[in-house]
Amino acid sequence: MSENEKFDPADLNSTGDRDVNYESTSISGTDNRSRFKEIREVLHKYKVITRGVSPKKLRMILEDLGPAYVKLGQIMSLHSDILPKRYCDELLKLNTYVRPMPFSDVCDVLNNSYRGDWREIFQEIDETPIGSASIAQVHKAKLKDKSPVVIKIERKGIYDTMARDIRLLHKAVKLLPPVPNLKNLVDLDMVLDEMWTVAQQEMDFLKEASNMEEFERLNADIRYIYVPRLYREYTTSRVLVMEYIDGVRIDQVDELRDKGYSPDEIGRKFVNNFIKQVMDDGFFHADPHPGNVMIRDGKIVWLDMGMMGRLSERDRRIMMKAVRAIGMHDVSGVTDAVLELGDFWRKPDRDQLNDDIRDFLDTYGSASMGDLDIGETLSELLEIMKKNFVGIPHGMTMLVRGLSHMEGVLANISPDINMMEIAARRVSEEWLSDVNWKEEIKKGARKAYLSINRGIEIPVLLSDALKDFSRGRSHLKLELEPTHDLNELVHYAIRNLMIGFCITALLISSSILCMTDMKPKIMGIPVLGFFGYLVAAIAVLLILMRYLLRKIREYRKRRNKKKINRRK
Repeated sequence: MSENEKFDPADLNSTGDRDVNYESTSISGTDNRSRFKEIREVLHKYKVITRGVSPKKLRMILEDLGPAYVKLGQIMSLHSDILPKRYCDELLKLNTYVRPMPFSDVCDVLNNSYRGDWREIFQEIDETPIGSASIAQVHKAKLKDKSPVVIKIERKGIYDTMARDIRLLHKAVKLLPPVPNLKNLVDLDMVLDEMWTVAQQEMDFLKEASNMEEFERLNADIRYIYVPRLYREYTTSRVLVMEYIDGVRIDQVDELRDKGYSPDEIGRKFVNNFIKQVMDDGFFHADPHPGNVMIRDGKIVWLDMGMMGRLSERDRRIMMKAVRAIGMHDVSGVTDAVLELGDFWRKPDRDQLNDDIRDFLDTYGSASMGDLDIGETLSELLEIMKKNFVGIPHGMTMLVRGLSHMEGVLANISPDINMMEIAARRVSEEWLSDVNWKEEIKKGARKAYLSINRGIEIPVLLSDALKDFSRGRSHLKLELEPTHDLNELVHYAIRNLMIGFCITALLISSSILCMTDMKPKIMGIPVLGFFGYLVAAIAVLLILMRYLLRKIREYRKRRNKKKINRRK
Protein backbone atom coordinates (compact mmCIF):
# COMPACT_ATOMS: atom_id res chain seq x y z
CA MET A 1 0.00 0.00 0.00
CA SER A 2 1.55 3.28 -1.08
CA GLU A 3 1.61 6.39 1.07
CA ASN A 4 -0.96 8.15 -1.15
CA GLU A 5 -3.24 5.17 -1.42
CA LYS A 6 -6.15 5.00 1.03
CA PHE A 7 -7.11 1.87 2.90
CA ASP A 8 -10.48 0.56 1.77
CA PRO A 9 -12.28 -1.54 4.43
CA ALA A 10 -14.73 -2.72 1.78
CA ASP A 11 -12.02 -5.17 0.78
CA LEU A 12 -12.35 -6.83 4.18
CA ASN A 13 -15.03 -8.97 5.75
CA SER A 14 -17.20 -6.65 7.89
CA THR A 15 -16.77 -8.93 10.87
CA GLY A 16 -13.03 -9.32 10.51
CA ASP A 17 -11.44 -12.65 11.27
CA ARG A 18 -13.87 -13.84 13.91
CA ASP A 19 -17.12 -15.81 14.05
CA VAL A 20 -20.44 -14.06 14.54
CA ASN A 21 -22.02 -16.79 16.68
CA TYR A 22 -20.72 -17.74 20.11
CA GLU A 23 -22.02 -21.29 19.61
CA SER A 24 -19.74 -21.78 16.62
CA THR A 25 -16.65 -20.33 18.30
CA SER A 26 -14.00 -22.98 18.68
CA ILE A 27 -13.16 -23.32 22.37
CA SER A 28 -11.28 -26.34 23.68
CA GLY A 29 -12.32 -28.40 26.67
CA THR A 30 -9.02 -27.45 28.32
CA ASP A 31 -9.93 -23.76 28.06
CA ASN A 32 -13.34 -24.46 29.60
CA ARG A 33 -11.81 -26.39 32.50
CA SER A 34 -9.23 -23.67 33.07
CA ARG A 35 -11.91 -20.99 33.12
CA PHE A 36 -14.09 -23.03 35.46
CA LYS A 37 -11.11 -23.32 37.81
CA GLU A 38 -10.60 -19.53 37.76
CA ILE A 39 -14.29 -18.94 38.47
CA ARG A 40 -14.29 -21.49 41.30
CA GLU A 41 -11.25 -19.87 42.93
CA VAL A 42 -12.82 -16.40 42.77
CA LEU A 43 -16.12 -17.67 44.24
CA HIS A 44 -14.20 -19.47 46.99
CA LYS A 45 -12.23 -16.27 47.72
CA TYR A 46 -15.44 -14.34 48.40
CA LYS A 47 -17.11 -17.26 50.30
CA VAL A 48 -20.16 -17.14 48.02
CA ILE A 49 -21.50 -20.57 49.01
CA THR A 50 -21.40 -19.96 52.75
CA ARG A 51 -22.18 -16.22 52.92
CA GLY A 52 -24.17 -15.47 49.76
CA VAL A 53 -23.73 -12.62 47.31
CA SER A 54 -24.28 -8.99 48.27
CA PRO A 55 -24.38 -6.25 45.61
CA LYS A 56 -20.84 -5.07 46.48
CA LYS A 57 -19.52 -8.64 46.50
CA LEU A 58 -21.04 -9.32 43.06
CA ARG A 59 -19.30 -6.25 41.64
CA MET A 60 -15.94 -7.30 43.12
CA ILE A 61 -16.34 -10.86 41.80
CA LEU A 62 -16.98 -9.60 38.26
CA GLU A 63 -13.95 -7.29 38.45
CA ASP A 64 -11.75 -10.21 39.56
CA LEU A 65 -13.05 -12.42 36.73
CA GLY A 66 -11.65 -10.02 34.15
CA PRO A 67 -12.66 -7.61 31.36
CA ALA A 68 -15.24 -9.92 29.76
CA TYR A 69 -17.22 -10.25 33.00
CA VAL A 70 -16.85 -6.52 33.69
CA LYS A 71 -18.58 -5.82 30.40
CA LEU A 72 -21.27 -8.43 31.14
CA GLY A 73 -21.80 -6.79 34.52
CA GLN A 74 -22.18 -3.38 32.91
CA ILE A 75 -24.82 -4.83 30.57
CA MET A 76 -26.53 -6.59 33.51
CA SER A 77 -26.82 -3.21 35.26
CA LEU A 78 -29.30 -2.23 32.53
CA HIS A 79 -31.64 -5.07 33.52
CA SER A 80 -33.52 -3.43 36.37
CA ASP A 81 -36.47 -5.56 35.19
CA ILE A 82 -34.61 -8.66 36.46
CA LEU A 83 -32.07 -7.67 39.10
CA PRO A 84 -33.08 -5.78 42.25
CA LYS A 85 -32.36 -2.04 42.03
CA ARG A 86 -29.55 -2.11 44.62
CA TYR A 87 -27.66 -4.68 42.50
CA CYS A 88 -28.08 -2.59 39.34
CA ASP A 89 -26.88 0.54 41.17
CA GLU A 90 -23.79 -1.29 42.41
CA LEU A 91 -22.98 -2.78 39.00
CA LEU A 92 -23.03 0.74 37.53
CA LYS A 93 -19.87 1.33 39.62
CA LEU A 94 -17.90 -1.35 37.78
CA ASN A 95 -14.45 -0.12 36.87
CA THR A 96 -14.40 1.51 33.47
CA TYR A 97 -10.60 1.41 33.57
CA VAL A 98 -8.97 -1.97 33.00
CA ARG A 99 -5.27 -2.80 32.85
CA PRO A 100 -4.13 -1.96 29.29
CA MET A 101 -3.01 -4.66 26.92
CA PRO A 102 0.65 -4.56 25.77
CA PHE A 103 1.47 -2.43 22.74
CA SER A 104 2.55 -5.59 20.92
CA ASP A 105 -1.06 -6.83 21.15
CA VAL A 106 -2.25 -3.45 19.84
CA CYS A 107 0.02 -3.88 16.81
CA ASP A 108 -1.24 -7.42 16.25
CA VAL A 109 -4.89 -6.29 16.24
CA LEU A 110 -4.09 -3.40 13.85
CA ASN A 111 -2.08 -5.56 11.47
CA ASN A 112 -4.74 -8.31 11.42
CA SER A 113 -7.52 -5.78 10.83
CA TYR A 114 -5.68 -3.97 8.02
CA ARG A 115 -4.07 -7.15 6.66
CA GLY A 116 -0.81 -5.31 6.52
CA ASP A 117 1.59 -3.16 8.52
CA TRP A 118 -0.16 -0.35 10.43
CA ARG A 119 2.77 1.97 9.59
CA GLU A 120 1.43 2.19 6.05
CA ILE A 121 -1.56 4.15 7.46
CA PHE A 122 -0.28 5.87 10.60
CA GLN A 123 2.85 7.96 10.94
CA GLU A 124 3.05 7.20 14.65
CA ILE A 125 1.00 5.81 17.55
CA ASP A 126 1.58 6.71 21.20
CA GLU A 127 2.36 3.48 23.01
CA THR A 128 0.75 4.69 26.25
CA PRO A 129 -3.05 4.52 25.94
CA ILE A 130 -5.16 7.53 26.92
CA GLY A 131 -7.94 5.16 28.02
CA SER A 132 -8.38 1.45 28.64
CA ALA A 133 -11.76 -0.23 29.17
CA SER A 134 -13.15 -3.76 29.22
CA ILE A 135 -13.62 -4.13 25.45
CA ALA A 136 -11.19 -1.67 23.90
CA GLN A 137 -8.46 0.84 24.60
CA VAL A 138 -7.71 4.19 23.02
CA HIS A 139 -4.42 5.53 21.68
CA LYS A 140 -3.51 8.91 20.27
CA ALA A 141 -1.89 8.75 16.82
CA LYS A 142 -1.05 10.68 13.65
CA LEU A 143 -2.02 9.81 10.12
CA LYS A 144 0.46 10.04 7.26
CA ASP A 145 -0.74 13.62 6.60
CA LYS A 146 0.06 14.47 10.27
CA SER A 147 -3.63 14.79 11.24
CA PRO A 148 -4.02 14.02 14.96
CA VAL A 149 -6.44 11.15 15.49
CA VAL A 150 -7.65 8.75 18.14
CA ILE A 151 -7.63 5.00 17.52
CA LYS A 152 -10.05 2.78 19.40
CA ILE A 153 -8.68 -0.77 19.31
CA GLU A 154 -10.55 -3.86 20.43
CA ARG A 155 -8.81 -5.98 23.05
CA LYS A 156 -7.03 -8.97 21.59
CA GLY A 157 -9.07 -12.16 22.04
CA ILE A 158 -11.95 -10.40 23.84
CA TYR A 159 -14.53 -11.73 21.38
CA ASP A 160 -13.53 -15.38 21.91
CA THR A 161 -13.28 -14.85 25.67
CA MET A 162 -16.77 -13.41 25.92
CA ALA A 163 -18.17 -16.10 23.60
CA ARG A 164 -16.70 -18.78 25.87
CA ASP A 165 -18.01 -17.12 29.04
CA ILE A 166 -21.52 -16.73 27.58
CA ARG A 167 -21.48 -20.42 26.65
CA LEU A 168 -20.41 -21.37 30.19
CA LEU A 169 -23.16 -19.17 31.65
CA HIS A 170 -25.74 -20.91 29.46
CA LYS A 171 -24.59 -24.25 30.90
CA ALA A 172 -24.72 -22.83 34.43
CA VAL A 173 -28.32 -21.62 33.90
CA LYS A 174 -29.43 -25.15 33.02
CA LEU A 175 -28.06 -26.35 36.39
CA LEU A 176 -29.57 -23.45 38.35
CA PRO A 177 -32.36 -24.50 40.75
CA PRO A 178 -35.63 -22.54 40.76
CA VAL A 179 -35.00 -19.08 42.22
CA PRO A 180 -38.07 -17.23 43.53
CA ASN A 181 -38.91 -14.06 41.54
CA LEU A 182 -36.10 -14.70 39.04
CA LYS A 183 -35.86 -17.94 37.07
CA ASN A 184 -39.59 -18.60 37.40
CA LEU A 185 -40.44 -15.20 35.91
CA VAL A 186 -37.89 -14.66 33.15
CA ASP A 187 -36.07 -16.79 30.61
CA LEU A 188 -32.43 -16.47 31.70
CA ASP A 189 -31.22 -18.03 28.45
CA MET A 190 -33.03 -15.27 26.58
CA VAL A 191 -31.43 -12.64 28.84
CA LEU A 192 -27.95 -14.08 28.17
CA ASP A 193 -28.65 -14.04 24.42
CA GLU A 194 -29.67 -10.38 24.68
CA MET A 195 -26.51 -9.57 26.66
CA TRP A 196 -24.44 -11.28 24.00
CA THR A 197 -26.22 -9.32 21.26
CA VAL A 198 -25.50 -6.02 23.06
CA ALA A 199 -21.87 -7.04 23.63
CA GLN A 200 -21.46 -7.93 19.96
CA GLN A 201 -22.81 -4.55 18.92
CA GLU A 202 -20.31 -2.81 21.21
CA MET A 203 -17.48 -4.93 19.80
CA ASP A 204 -18.43 -4.10 16.21
CA PHE A 205 -16.87 -0.69 15.60
CA LEU A 206 -18.54 -0.45 12.19
CA LYS A 207 -21.80 -0.28 14.15
CA GLU A 208 -20.37 2.50 16.31
CA ALA A 209 -19.23 4.32 13.17
CA SER A 210 -22.80 4.17 11.84
CA ASN A 211 -24.05 5.49 15.19
CA MET A 212 -21.67 8.46 14.91
CA GLU A 213 -22.90 9.27 11.42
CA GLU A 214 -26.57 9.01 12.43
CA PHE A 215 -26.03 11.11 15.57
CA GLU A 216 -24.19 13.78 13.56
CA ARG A 217 -26.98 13.89 10.97
CA LEU A 218 -29.72 14.26 13.62
CA ASN A 219 -27.84 17.07 15.39
CA ALA A 220 -26.44 18.85 12.33
CA ASP A 221 -28.72 21.89 12.81
CA ILE A 222 -27.66 22.50 16.42
CA ARG A 223 -24.74 24.93 16.42
CA TYR A 224 -23.48 24.09 19.91
CA ILE A 225 -23.24 20.32 19.30
CA TYR A 226 -20.21 18.70 17.65
CA VAL A 227 -19.38 15.11 16.71
CA PRO A 228 -15.72 14.20 16.00
CA ARG A 229 -14.87 13.55 12.37
CA LEU A 230 -14.97 9.85 11.56
CA TYR A 231 -12.26 8.41 9.32
CA ARG A 232 -14.51 5.78 7.80
CA GLU A 233 -11.82 4.71 5.29
CA TYR A 234 -9.59 3.51 8.16
CA THR A 235 -12.34 2.01 10.34
CA THR A 236 -12.96 -1.74 10.57
CA SER A 237 -15.01 -3.94 12.88
CA ARG A 238 -12.09 -3.98 15.36
CA VAL A 239 -10.52 -0.55 14.83
CA LEU A 240 -12.21 2.86 14.88
CA VAL A 241 -10.33 6.00 13.82
CA MET A 242 -11.70 9.47 14.54
CA GLU A 243 -10.57 13.04 15.05
CA TYR A 244 -8.62 13.81 18.24
CA ILE A 245 -10.54 16.24 20.50
CA ASP A 246 -8.35 18.49 22.62
CA GLY A 247 -11.04 19.88 24.90
CA VAL A 248 -12.11 20.15 28.53
CA ARG A 249 -14.22 17.50 30.25
CA ILE A 250 -17.69 18.77 31.05
CA ASP A 251 -17.22 18.16 34.79
CA GLN A 252 -14.00 20.20 35.09
CA VAL A 253 -15.83 23.31 36.30
CA ASP A 254 -12.82 25.39 37.39
CA GLU A 255 -11.03 24.90 34.08
CA LEU A 256 -14.21 25.75 32.16
CA ARG A 257 -14.59 29.00 34.14
CA ASP A 258 -10.92 29.85 33.51
CA LYS A 259 -11.61 29.58 29.76
CA GLY A 260 -14.62 31.91 30.06
CA TYR A 261 -17.41 29.32 29.92
CA SER A 262 -20.58 29.48 32.03
CA PRO A 263 -21.30 26.08 33.66
CA ASP A 264 -25.00 27.00 33.94
CA GLU A 265 -25.25 27.72 30.22
CA ILE A 266 -23.43 24.49 29.40
CA GLY A 267 -25.75 22.57 31.74
CA ARG A 268 -28.90 23.97 30.12
CA LYS A 269 -27.67 23.22 26.60
CA PHE A 270 -26.52 19.75 27.70
CA VAL A 271 -29.98 18.93 29.13
CA ASN A 272 -31.90 20.43 26.22
CA ASN A 273 -29.89 18.43 23.71
CA PHE A 274 -30.31 15.17 25.62
CA ILE A 275 -34.08 15.68 25.92
CA LYS A 276 -34.17 16.46 22.19
CA GLN A 277 -32.32 13.18 21.53
CA VAL A 278 -34.90 11.24 23.56
CA MET A 279 -38.17 12.96 22.63
CA ASP A 280 -37.55 14.13 19.08
CA ASP A 281 -35.03 11.66 17.64
CA GLY A 282 -35.67 8.53 19.69
CA PHE A 283 -31.90 7.95 19.37
CA PHE A 284 -29.88 8.99 22.40
CA HIS A 285 -26.48 8.61 24.04
CA ALA A 286 -26.97 5.96 26.74
CA ASP A 287 -23.61 6.50 28.46
CA PRO A 288 -23.22 10.30 28.94
CA HIS A 289 -20.73 10.15 31.81
CA PRO A 290 -18.22 13.06 32.08
CA GLY A 291 -15.49 11.19 30.20
CA ASN A 292 -17.71 11.00 27.11
CA VAL A 293 -18.61 14.70 26.95
CA MET A 294 -16.06 17.44 26.18
CA ILE A 295 -16.25 21.19 25.67
CA ARG A 296 -14.25 22.67 22.78
CA ASP A 297 -14.61 25.99 20.93
CA GLY A 298 -17.89 26.72 22.68
CA LYS A 299 -19.43 23.42 21.60
CA ILE A 300 -20.49 20.27 23.43
CA VAL A 301 -18.62 17.33 21.90
CA TRP A 302 -20.21 13.88 22.29
CA LEU A 303 -17.77 10.94 22.31
CA ASP A 304 -18.01 7.12 22.40
CA MET A 305 -21.18 6.12 20.56
CA GLY A 306 -20.81 2.40 21.28
CA MET A 307 -23.79 2.37 23.66
CA MET A 308 -26.79 4.16 22.15
CA GLY A 309 -30.45 3.85 23.10
CA ARG A 310 -33.45 3.77 20.79
CA LEU A 311 -37.10 4.53 21.49
CA SER A 312 -39.79 3.84 18.91
CA GLU A 313 -42.37 6.49 18.05
CA ARG A 314 -44.88 4.47 20.08
CA ASP A 315 -42.58 4.31 23.13
CA ARG A 316 -41.96 8.07 23.00
CA ARG A 317 -45.68 8.79 22.71
CA ILE A 318 -46.48 6.57 25.71
CA MET A 319 -43.59 8.04 27.71
CA MET A 320 -44.84 11.61 27.13
CA LYS A 321 -48.33 10.44 28.08
CA ALA A 322 -46.92 9.05 31.35
CA VAL A 323 -45.01 12.28 32.12
CA ARG A 324 -48.19 14.34 31.59
CA ALA A 325 -50.20 11.93 33.76
CA ILE A 326 -47.61 12.13 36.57
CA GLY A 327 -47.73 15.92 36.41
CA MET A 328 -51.57 15.84 36.61
CA HIS A 329 -51.60 13.18 39.38
CA ASP A 330 -53.71 10.98 37.06
CA VAL A 331 -53.54 7.42 38.46
CA SER A 332 -55.58 5.91 35.63
CA GLY A 333 -53.44 7.68 33.01
CA VAL A 334 -50.17 6.39 34.45
CA THR A 335 -51.63 2.87 34.79
CA ASP A 336 -52.78 2.88 31.16
CA ALA A 337 -49.34 4.09 30.03
CA VAL A 338 -47.57 1.34 32.01
CA LEU A 339 -49.84 -1.40 30.64
CA GLU A 340 -49.49 -0.06 27.11
CA LEU A 341 -45.71 0.22 27.34
CA GLY A 342 -44.69 -3.18 28.66
CA ASP A 343 -44.98 -6.87 27.89
CA PHE A 344 -46.32 -9.19 30.57
CA TRP A 345 -44.62 -12.13 32.26
CA ARG A 346 -48.09 -13.10 33.50
CA LYS A 347 -51.47 -11.36 33.69
CA PRO A 348 -51.06 -8.32 35.96
CA ASP A 349 -53.55 -7.46 38.69
CA ARG A 350 -54.81 -4.04 37.58
CA ASP A 351 -56.16 -3.23 41.07
CA GLN A 352 -52.76 -3.93 42.64
CA LEU A 353 -51.03 -1.93 39.90
CA ASN A 354 -53.45 0.96 40.53
CA ASP A 355 -52.67 0.89 44.26
CA ASP A 356 -48.91 0.86 43.65
CA ILE A 357 -49.14 3.76 41.20
CA ARG A 358 -51.37 5.71 43.60
CA ASP A 359 -48.69 5.31 46.30
CA PHE A 360 -46.08 6.34 43.74
CA LEU A 361 -48.01 9.50 42.84
CA ASP A 362 -48.62 10.29 46.52
CA THR A 363 -44.83 10.36 46.87
CA TYR A 364 -43.84 12.12 43.63
CA GLY A 365 -47.03 13.62 42.21
CA SER A 366 -47.48 16.15 45.02
CA ALA A 367 -43.98 17.58 44.54
CA SER A 368 -43.36 20.43 42.14
CA MET A 369 -41.64 19.57 38.87
CA GLY A 370 -38.57 21.49 40.00
CA ASP A 371 -38.17 19.25 43.06
CA LEU A 372 -38.31 15.93 41.19
CA ASP A 373 -35.32 13.78 40.28
CA ILE A 374 -36.31 12.38 36.88
CA GLY A 375 -33.85 9.45 37.11
CA GLU A 376 -35.12 8.40 40.54
CA THR A 377 -38.74 8.90 39.47
CA LEU A 378 -38.39 6.65 36.42
CA SER A 379 -36.42 4.07 38.45
CA GLU A 380 -39.28 3.85 40.97
CA LEU A 381 -41.79 3.48 38.12
CA LEU A 382 -39.73 0.63 36.62
CA GLU A 383 -39.65 -1.07 40.04
CA ILE A 384 -43.47 -0.93 40.12
CA MET A 385 -43.58 -2.48 36.63
CA LYS A 386 -41.23 -5.27 37.72
CA LYS A 387 -43.27 -5.95 40.89
CA ASN A 388 -46.44 -6.29 38.79
CA PHE A 389 -44.85 -8.62 36.20
CA VAL A 390 -44.74 -5.98 33.47
CA GLY A 391 -41.68 -6.40 31.21
CA ILE A 392 -39.59 -3.27 30.64
CA PRO A 393 -38.50 -2.35 27.08
CA HIS A 394 -34.72 -2.37 26.62
CA GLY A 395 -34.78 1.25 25.44
CA MET A 396 -36.36 2.35 28.74
CA THR A 397 -33.66 0.69 30.86
CA MET A 398 -31.03 2.37 28.67
CA LEU A 399 -32.83 5.69 29.19
CA VAL A 400 -32.79 5.31 32.98
CA ARG A 401 -29.04 4.60 32.82
CA GLY A 402 -28.48 7.70 30.68
CA LEU A 403 -30.60 9.87 32.97
CA SER A 404 -28.63 8.68 36.01
CA HIS A 405 -25.39 9.85 34.35
CA MET A 406 -27.02 13.14 33.33
CA GLU A 407 -28.19 13.86 36.87
CA GLY A 408 -24.66 13.16 38.15
CA VAL A 409 -23.10 15.58 35.66
CA LEU A 410 -25.67 18.30 36.41
CA ALA A 411 -25.18 17.94 40.17
CA ASN A 412 -21.51 18.76 39.59
CA ILE A 413 -21.64 21.60 37.04
CA SER A 414 -25.05 23.21 37.62
CA PRO A 415 -27.04 21.78 40.57
CA ASP A 416 -29.87 24.32 40.20
CA ILE A 417 -30.95 22.88 36.83
CA ASN A 418 -33.75 20.28 37.08
CA MET A 419 -34.25 17.89 34.20
CA MET A 420 -37.84 17.00 35.12
CA GLU A 421 -38.95 20.62 34.91
CA ILE A 422 -37.35 21.04 31.47
CA ALA A 423 -38.74 17.70 30.27
CA ALA A 424 -42.26 18.55 31.46
CA ARG A 425 -42.13 21.95 29.74
CA ARG A 426 -40.95 20.31 26.54
CA VAL A 427 -43.70 17.68 26.74
CA SER A 428 -46.28 20.46 27.14
CA GLU A 429 -44.85 22.37 24.18
CA GLU A 430 -44.76 19.15 22.13
CA TRP A 431 -48.36 18.38 22.99
CA LEU A 432 -49.57 21.90 22.17
CA SER A 433 -47.67 21.95 18.88
CA ASP A 434 -49.04 18.55 17.87
CA VAL A 435 -52.68 19.43 18.58
CA ASN A 436 -54.82 19.99 15.48
CA TRP A 437 -57.08 22.63 16.97
CA LYS A 438 -59.51 22.64 14.04
CA GLU A 439 -59.99 18.89 14.33
CA GLU A 440 -60.26 19.05 18.15
CA ILE A 441 -63.00 21.73 17.90
CA LYS A 442 -64.90 19.54 15.40
CA LYS A 443 -64.63 16.53 17.74
CA GLY A 444 -65.77 18.63 20.72
CA ALA A 445 -68.78 19.99 18.80
CA ARG A 446 -69.73 16.48 17.65
CA LYS A 447 -69.52 15.11 21.21
CA ALA A 448 -71.59 18.04 22.55
CA TYR A 449 -74.29 17.44 19.91
CA LEU A 450 -74.46 13.70 20.75
CA SER A 451 -74.56 14.45 24.49
CA ILE A 452 -77.49 16.88 24.05
CA ASN A 453 -79.44 14.38 21.94
CA ARG A 454 -78.90 11.58 24.43
CA GLY A 455 -79.59 13.89 27.36
CA ILE A 456 -83.08 14.62 26.02
CA GLU A 457 -83.88 10.88 26.25
CA ILE A 458 -82.88 10.60 29.92
CA PRO A 459 -86.30 11.63 31.44
CA VAL A 460 -88.15 9.11 29.21
CA LEU A 461 -85.73 6.30 30.06
CA LEU A 462 -85.93 7.15 33.77
CA SER A 463 -89.74 7.11 33.63
CA ASP A 464 -89.76 3.67 31.95
CA ALA A 465 -87.32 2.31 34.55
CA LEU A 466 -89.46 3.56 37.44
CA LYS A 467 -92.62 2.02 35.90
CA ASP A 468 -90.87 -1.37 35.55
CA PHE A 469 -89.63 -1.13 39.12
CA SER A 470 -93.10 -0.34 40.50
CA ARG A 471 -94.56 -3.34 38.62
CA GLY A 472 -91.83 -5.66 39.94
CA ARG A 473 -90.33 -6.25 36.49
CA SER A 474 -86.97 -4.60 37.06
CA HIS A 475 -83.80 -6.64 36.54
CA LEU A 476 -80.25 -6.01 37.71
CA LYS A 477 -77.40 -7.66 35.85
CA LEU A 478 -73.99 -7.77 37.54
CA GLU A 479 -70.74 -9.09 36.05
CA LEU A 480 -68.06 -9.65 38.66
CA GLU A 481 -64.42 -10.39 37.86
CA PRO A 482 -62.78 -11.92 40.93
CA THR A 483 -59.30 -10.80 41.90
CA HIS A 484 -56.37 -13.18 42.37
CA ASP A 485 -56.72 -12.92 46.19
CA LEU A 486 -60.47 -13.69 46.05
CA ASN A 487 -59.83 -16.71 43.80
CA GLU A 488 -57.28 -18.04 46.31
CA LEU A 489 -59.67 -17.43 49.23
CA VAL A 490 -62.53 -19.31 47.51
CA HIS A 491 -60.15 -22.13 46.51
CA TYR A 492 -58.86 -22.61 50.06
CA ALA A 493 -62.38 -22.35 51.55
CA ILE A 494 -63.85 -25.00 49.25
CA ARG A 495 -60.85 -27.31 49.68
CA ASN A 496 -60.96 -27.05 53.49
CA LEU A 497 -64.74 -27.54 53.46
CA MET A 498 -64.40 -30.76 51.43
CA ILE A 499 -61.63 -32.03 53.71
CA GLY A 500 -63.84 -31.21 56.72
CA PHE A 501 -66.73 -33.21 55.21
CA CYS A 502 -64.41 -36.18 54.65
CA ILE A 503 -63.06 -36.05 58.22
CA THR A 504 -66.60 -35.78 59.60
CA ALA A 505 -67.68 -38.77 57.52
CA LEU A 506 -64.71 -40.78 58.81
CA LEU A 507 -65.46 -39.93 62.44
CA ILE A 508 -69.19 -40.77 62.10
CA SER A 509 -68.55 -44.07 60.26
CA SER A 510 -65.82 -45.07 62.76
CA SER A 511 -68.12 -44.29 65.69
CA ILE A 512 -70.88 -46.44 64.16
CA LEU A 513 -68.40 -49.31 63.72
CA CYS A 514 -67.36 -48.97 67.37
CA MET A 515 -70.94 -49.70 68.40
CA THR A 516 -70.76 -53.14 66.70
CA ASP A 517 -68.99 -56.31 67.78
CA MET A 518 -66.92 -56.47 64.58
CA LYS A 519 -63.63 -58.38 64.86
CA PRO A 520 -60.64 -58.22 64.86
CA LYS A 521 -60.19 -55.39 67.33
CA ILE A 522 -57.33 -53.08 68.40
CA MET A 523 -57.52 -51.72 71.95
CA GLY A 524 -61.12 -52.89 72.08
CA ILE A 525 -62.05 -50.98 68.91
CA PRO A 526 -62.82 -52.65 65.56
CA VAL A 527 -59.83 -52.39 63.18
CA LEU A 528 -61.77 -50.43 60.56
CA GLY A 529 -63.01 -47.97 63.17
CA PHE A 530 -59.48 -47.61 64.62
CA PHE A 531 -57.98 -46.81 61.20
CA GLY A 532 -60.84 -44.38 60.51
CA TYR A 533 -60.02 -42.45 63.70
CA LEU A 534 -56.27 -42.59 62.84
CA VAL A 535 -56.74 -41.22 59.31
CA ALA A 536 -59.00 -38.44 60.64
CA ALA A 537 -56.41 -37.49 63.29
CA ILE A 538 -53.58 -37.40 60.70
CA ALA A 539 -55.70 -35.24 58.38
CA VAL A 540 -56.41 -32.77 61.20
CA LEU A 541 -52.68 -32.58 62.05
CA LEU A 542 -51.76 -31.96 58.40
CA ILE A 543 -54.31 -29.14 58.15
CA LEU A 544 -52.93 -27.54 61.33
CA MET A 545 -49.34 -27.85 60.08
CA ARG A 546 -50.26 -26.35 56.69
CA TYR A 547 -52.02 -23.47 58.47
CA LEU A 548 -49.01 -22.80 60.73
CA LEU A 549 -46.53 -22.95 57.82
CA ARG A 550 -48.62 -20.47 55.84
CA LYS A 551 -48.69 -18.06 58.78
CA ILE A 552 -44.90 -18.41 59.18
CA ARG A 553 -44.37 -17.64 55.47
CA GLU A 554 -46.64 -14.58 55.71
CA TYR A 555 -44.75 -13.38 58.78
CA ARG A 556 -41.37 -13.78 57.03
CA LYS A 557 -42.67 -12.00 53.93
CA ARG A 558 -43.86 -9.05 56.05
CA ARG A 559 -40.54 -8.96 57.91
CA ASN A 560 -38.51 -9.00 54.65
CA LYS A 561 -40.71 -6.26 53.21
CA LYS A 562 -40.04 -4.11 56.28
CA LYS A 563 -36.28 -4.70 55.92
CA ILE A 564 -36.38 -3.68 52.24
CA ASN A 565 -38.37 -0.54 53.09
CA ARG A 566 -35.85 0.36 55.80
CA ARG A 567 -32.95 -0.05 53.33
CA LYS A 568 -34.68 2.21 50.84
